[in-house]
Amino acid sequence: MRTLLVADTHLSGDTPEINRGFFRYLEHTAQGAEALYILGDLFDAWIGDDTLDAPHPSAQVASEVATRLRALADTGTAVYFQHGNRDFLLGERFLSECGATLLPETFEAELQGLPVVLLHGDSLCTQDESYMAFRAQSRNPEWQAHILAMPLEERLALAKKLRLESDSANAGKGEAIMDVTPSEVTALLRQTGVSTMIHGHTHRPMVHELTVEDVPARRFVLGDWQSDQGWDIVIEASDGLPTPRLRRFALDAPPEPNAG
Repeated sequence: MRTLLVADTHLSGDTPEINRGFFRYLEHTAQGAEALYILGDLFDAWIGDDTLDAPHPSAQVASEVATRLRALADTGTAVYFQHGNRDFLLGERFLSECGATLLPETFEAELQGLPVVLLHGDSLCTQDESYMAFRAQSRNPEWQAHILAMPLEERLALAKKLRLESDSANAGKGEAIMDVTPSEVTALLRQTGVSTMIHGHTHRPMVHELTVEDVPARRFVLGDWQSDQGWDIVIEASDGLPTPRLRRFALDAPPEPNAG
Protein backbone atom coordinates (compact mmCIF):
# COMPACT_ATOMS: atom_id res chain seq x y z
CA MET A 1 0.00 0.00 0.00
CA ARG A 2 1.26 3.46 -0.83
CA THR A 3 0.15 7.08 -0.73
CA LEU A 4 1.28 9.76 -3.19
CA LEU A 5 1.45 13.53 -2.75
CA VAL A 6 2.03 16.25 -5.33
CA ALA A 7 1.73 20.05 -5.45
CA ASP A 8 2.32 22.99 -7.76
CA THR A 9 1.70 21.33 -11.13
CA HIS A 10 0.34 24.71 -12.35
CA LEU A 11 -1.58 23.18 -15.26
CA SER A 12 -2.92 25.53 -17.93
CA GLY A 13 -3.51 25.90 -21.64
CA ASP A 14 0.06 27.19 -21.89
CA THR A 15 1.74 24.13 -20.33
CA PRO A 16 1.19 21.22 -22.76
CA GLU A 17 4.31 19.32 -21.67
CA ILE A 18 3.37 19.49 -17.99
CA ASN A 19 -0.24 18.57 -18.78
CA ARG A 20 0.84 15.45 -20.67
CA GLY A 21 3.32 14.57 -17.95
CA PHE A 22 0.62 14.85 -15.29
CA PHE A 23 -1.68 12.60 -17.29
CA ARG A 24 1.12 10.03 -17.62
CA TYR A 25 1.65 10.22 -13.89
CA LEU A 26 -2.04 9.52 -13.23
CA GLU A 27 -2.11 6.64 -15.70
CA HIS A 28 1.08 4.94 -14.55
CA THR A 29 2.48 6.03 -11.19
CA ALA A 30 -0.81 6.66 -9.41
CA GLN A 31 -2.48 3.44 -10.53
CA GLY A 32 -3.09 1.20 -7.54
CA ALA A 33 -2.17 3.82 -4.95
CA GLU A 34 -4.39 4.02 -1.90
CA ALA A 35 -4.62 7.80 -2.22
CA LEU A 36 -3.35 10.79 -4.16
CA TYR A 37 -3.12 14.09 -2.29
CA ILE A 38 -2.89 17.28 -4.38
CA LEU A 39 -1.61 19.98 -2.04
CA GLY A 40 -2.69 23.04 -3.99
CA ASP A 41 -1.94 24.86 -7.24
CA LEU A 42 -3.12 22.04 -9.43
CA PHE A 43 -3.88 24.84 -11.90
CA ASP A 44 -1.85 27.95 -12.64
CA ALA A 45 -5.04 29.93 -12.15
CA TRP A 46 -8.67 29.05 -11.45
CA ILE A 47 -11.28 31.74 -11.89
CA GLY A 48 -14.41 29.70 -11.16
CA ASP A 49 -15.91 26.32 -11.92
CA ASP A 50 -17.76 27.78 -14.91
CA THR A 51 -14.35 27.68 -16.58
CA LEU A 52 -15.44 24.19 -17.56
CA ASP A 53 -18.09 25.70 -19.85
CA ALA A 54 -15.89 28.35 -21.50
CA PRO A 55 -14.68 28.26 -25.12
CA HIS A 56 -11.13 28.73 -23.89
CA PRO A 57 -7.97 26.54 -23.91
CA SER A 58 -7.99 26.49 -20.12
CA ALA A 59 -11.47 24.95 -20.19
CA GLN A 60 -10.25 22.08 -22.37
CA VAL A 61 -7.39 21.40 -19.97
CA ALA A 62 -9.67 21.61 -16.93
CA SER A 63 -12.16 19.18 -18.46
CA GLU A 64 -9.46 16.66 -19.30
CA VAL A 65 -7.93 16.95 -15.83
CA ALA A 66 -11.34 16.25 -14.30
CA THR A 67 -11.86 13.27 -16.60
CA ARG A 68 -8.42 11.81 -15.82
CA LEU A 69 -8.79 12.28 -12.06
CA ARG A 70 -12.26 10.72 -12.16
CA ALA A 71 -10.83 7.72 -14.03
CA LEU A 72 -8.22 7.30 -11.30
CA ALA A 73 -10.81 7.67 -8.53
CA ASP A 74 -13.03 5.10 -10.22
CA THR A 75 -10.24 2.51 -9.95
CA GLY A 76 -10.28 2.89 -6.16
CA THR A 77 -7.59 5.51 -5.55
CA ALA A 78 -8.93 8.21 -3.24
CA VAL A 79 -8.20 11.72 -4.53
CA TYR A 80 -7.83 14.60 -2.07
CA PHE A 81 -7.31 18.28 -2.79
CA GLN A 82 -6.22 21.35 -0.88
CA HIS A 83 -6.55 24.89 -2.17
CA GLY A 84 -3.37 26.71 -3.18
CA ASN A 85 -2.67 30.37 -3.77
CA ARG A 86 -3.53 30.01 -7.48
CA ASP A 87 -6.67 27.86 -7.33
CA PHE A 88 -8.45 28.93 -4.14
CA LEU A 89 -11.66 29.48 -6.15
CA LEU A 90 -11.84 25.84 -7.19
CA GLY A 91 -15.23 24.62 -6.02
CA GLU A 92 -17.62 21.76 -5.50
CA ARG A 93 -18.60 21.31 -9.15
CA PHE A 94 -15.05 20.63 -10.28
CA LEU A 95 -14.34 18.42 -7.27
CA SER A 96 -17.49 16.43 -7.94
CA GLU A 97 -16.50 15.87 -11.56
CA CYS A 98 -13.07 14.69 -10.38
CA GLY A 99 -14.44 12.45 -7.67
CA ALA A 100 -12.14 14.33 -5.28
CA THR A 101 -12.55 15.37 -1.66
CA LEU A 102 -11.66 18.89 -0.51
CA LEU A 103 -9.53 19.08 2.63
CA PRO A 104 -9.13 22.01 5.04
CA GLU A 105 -6.19 24.35 4.45
CA THR A 106 -4.34 22.57 7.26
CA PHE A 107 -5.08 18.87 7.60
CA GLU A 108 -3.82 16.21 9.97
CA ALA A 109 -3.78 12.70 8.54
CA GLU A 110 -2.30 9.27 9.14
CA LEU A 111 -0.69 8.10 5.90
CA GLN A 112 0.30 4.44 5.93
CA GLY A 113 0.49 4.70 9.70
CA LEU A 114 2.55 7.91 9.74
CA PRO A 115 0.97 10.96 11.43
CA VAL A 116 1.48 14.04 9.23
CA VAL A 117 0.23 17.58 8.81
CA LEU A 118 -0.51 18.64 5.23
CA LEU A 119 -0.90 22.14 3.80
CA HIS A 120 -0.15 24.11 0.65
CA GLY A 121 2.44 26.16 2.51
CA ASP A 122 1.59 29.77 1.71
CA SER A 123 0.09 30.31 5.16
CA LEU A 124 3.59 29.78 6.61
CA CYS A 125 5.13 32.67 4.61
CA THR A 126 4.19 35.33 7.12
CA GLN A 127 7.21 37.55 6.41
CA ASP A 128 5.69 38.37 3.01
CA GLU A 129 3.29 40.95 4.40
CA SER A 130 1.87 42.09 1.05
CA TYR A 131 1.02 38.51 0.07
CA MET A 132 -0.49 37.74 3.47
CA ALA A 133 -2.77 40.77 3.09
CA PHE A 134 -3.90 39.51 -0.32
CA ARG A 135 -4.33 36.02 1.08
CA ALA A 136 -6.64 37.29 3.80
CA GLN A 137 -8.67 39.22 1.25
CA SER A 138 -8.88 36.39 -1.27
CA ARG A 139 -10.14 33.89 1.33
CA ASN A 140 -12.97 36.22 2.33
CA PRO A 141 -16.29 34.67 1.16
CA GLU A 142 -17.72 38.09 0.24
CA TRP A 143 -14.67 38.93 -1.91
CA GLN A 144 -14.90 35.54 -3.60
CA ALA A 145 -18.60 35.97 -4.30
CA HIS A 146 -17.91 39.38 -5.82
CA ILE A 147 -15.21 37.97 -8.10
CA LEU A 148 -17.30 34.97 -9.17
CA ALA A 149 -20.16 37.30 -10.09
CA MET A 150 -17.99 39.04 -12.68
CA PRO A 151 -18.25 38.00 -16.36
CA LEU A 152 -15.84 35.21 -17.26
CA GLU A 153 -13.74 37.34 -19.60
CA GLU A 154 -13.26 39.95 -16.88
CA ARG A 155 -12.13 37.24 -14.48
CA LEU A 156 -9.66 35.90 -17.06
CA ALA A 157 -8.23 39.39 -17.50
CA LEU A 158 -8.07 39.90 -13.72
CA ALA A 159 -6.24 36.59 -13.21
CA LYS A 160 -3.67 37.56 -15.84
CA LYS A 161 -3.24 40.99 -14.23
CA LEU A 162 -2.77 39.49 -10.76
CA ARG A 163 -0.17 37.00 -12.03
CA LEU A 164 1.83 39.78 -13.68
CA GLU A 165 1.65 41.94 -10.57
CA SER A 166 2.69 38.99 -8.41
CA ASP A 167 5.67 38.18 -10.64
CA SER A 168 6.76 41.81 -10.60
CA ALA A 169 6.41 42.12 -6.83
CA ASN A 170 8.20 38.83 -6.15
CA ALA A 171 11.17 39.88 -8.27
CA GLY A 172 11.99 42.54 -5.69
CA LYS A 173 11.58 40.39 -2.58
CA GLY A 174 14.40 38.74 -0.70
CA GLU A 175 14.78 34.97 -0.51
CA ALA A 176 13.89 34.83 3.18
CA ILE A 177 10.67 36.79 2.66
CA MET A 178 9.56 34.35 -0.04
CA ASP A 179 10.19 31.29 2.13
CA VAL A 180 8.36 29.94 5.16
CA THR A 181 8.83 31.57 8.55
CA PRO A 182 10.66 29.00 10.73
CA SER A 183 8.75 29.94 13.86
CA GLU A 184 5.44 29.30 12.04
CA VAL A 185 6.62 25.81 11.11
CA THR A 186 7.61 25.07 14.68
CA ALA A 187 4.37 26.48 16.05
CA LEU A 188 2.23 24.34 13.75
CA LEU A 189 4.15 21.16 14.55
CA ARG A 190 3.84 21.93 18.25
CA GLN A 191 0.12 22.67 17.89
CA THR A 192 -0.64 19.47 15.99
CA GLY A 193 1.69 17.29 17.99
CA VAL A 194 3.05 15.53 14.89
CA SER A 195 6.64 15.40 13.72
CA THR A 196 6.17 15.28 9.93
CA MET A 197 5.00 18.21 7.80
CA ILE A 198 4.46 18.08 4.03
CA HIS A 199 3.77 21.13 1.86
CA GLY A 200 4.50 22.82 -1.45
CA HIS A 201 4.21 26.47 -2.55
CA THR A 202 7.81 27.65 -2.13
CA HIS A 203 9.13 25.68 -5.13
CA ARG A 204 12.16 24.73 -3.01
CA PRO A 205 12.09 20.93 -2.81
CA MET A 206 14.00 19.65 0.19
CA VAL A 207 13.76 17.60 3.37
CA HIS A 208 14.44 19.75 6.44
CA GLU A 209 15.51 18.11 9.70
CA LEU A 210 14.13 19.93 12.74
CA THR A 211 13.84 19.62 16.49
CA VAL A 212 10.58 20.62 18.17
CA GLU A 213 10.55 20.48 21.96
CA ASP A 214 13.55 18.11 21.90
CA VAL A 215 11.79 15.75 19.48
CA PRO A 216 13.19 15.17 15.96
CA ALA A 217 10.87 16.40 13.21
CA ARG A 218 10.96 16.70 9.44
CA ARG A 219 9.51 19.15 6.92
CA PHE A 220 9.14 17.80 3.39
CA VAL A 221 8.81 20.43 0.65
CA LEU A 222 7.43 19.37 -2.73
CA GLY A 223 8.87 20.91 -5.89
CA ASP A 224 6.95 22.62 -8.67
CA TRP A 225 6.46 20.78 -11.96
CA GLN A 226 8.28 22.10 -15.01
CA SER A 227 8.27 21.22 -18.72
CA ASP A 228 10.72 18.35 -18.27
CA GLN A 229 10.39 17.21 -14.64
CA GLY A 230 7.94 16.59 -11.86
CA TRP A 231 8.08 15.99 -8.11
CA ASP A 232 6.16 13.79 -5.75
CA ILE A 233 6.36 12.17 -2.33
CA VAL A 234 5.62 8.48 -1.88
CA ILE A 235 4.81 6.91 1.48
CA GLU A 236 4.73 3.13 1.51
CA ALA A 237 3.46 0.87 4.26
CA SER A 238 6.16 -0.81 6.33
CA ASP A 239 6.52 -2.80 9.54
CA GLY A 240 7.35 0.37 11.47
CA LEU A 241 6.66 4.02 10.75
CA PRO A 242 7.32 4.63 7.05
CA THR A 243 9.73 7.28 5.79
CA PRO A 244 8.33 9.58 3.06
CA ARG A 245 10.51 9.76 -0.05
CA LEU A 246 10.79 12.97 -2.06
CA ARG A 247 11.28 12.11 -5.74
CA ARG A 248 12.19 14.07 -8.86
CA PHE A 249 11.43 12.40 -12.17
CA ALA A 250 11.31 13.04 -15.90
CA LEU A 251 7.81 13.86 -17.10
CA ASP A 252 8.17 11.56 -20.10
CA ALA A 253 9.11 8.68 -17.78
CA PRO A 254 7.28 9.01 -14.44
CA PRO A 255 8.01 6.47 -11.70
CA GLU A 256 6.43 3.06 -12.06
CA PRO A 257 3.84 2.20 -9.40
CA ASN A 258 6.30 0.23 -7.29
CA ALA A 259 9.39 2.35 -7.96
CA GLY A 260 11.39 3.60 -5.00
